Amino acid sequence: MERTLILIKPDGVARGLVGQILARIEAKGYAIDALSLRTATADELSAHYAEHEGKPFYQPLVDFMSEGPIVSLIASGQGVIPGFRSLAGATDPTAAAPGTIRGDLGRDWGEKVQKNLVHGSDSVESAEREIGIWFPA
Repeated sequence: MERTLILIKPDGVARGLVGQILARIEAKGYAIDALSLRTATADELSAHYAEHEGKPFYQPLVDFMSEGPIVSLIASGQGVIPGFRSLAGATDPTAAAPGTIRGDLGRDWGEKVQKNLVHGSDSVESAEREIGIWFPA
């Protein structure tokens, strides 16, 4: 069974969208195997976004992800990695298709960083690495 890490970012938590986002994940038929609500640590964010360190958007992204609590969860199911990414929609909420999380619930707020509600691992390798960061054994 495939597993993925999903983060509901601070904008999703602050806007009270956690229940709607979790309902969409469950309605798709994926299992929620672990769930945590907390404020991310600097170490977690540094490890999670290590591949982007040094890029112009890195610090605004880390600052945004530190703004408030996030929900981290492990979801599982057949094809959950591409399935959740499809359910999330395009990274830019303005371009995200209706019916997706970002297309229905997100928008461009005109800020330095794209506040797009959710993150989902992009590969099995990324999922394993990210799950290890947010849910250490």
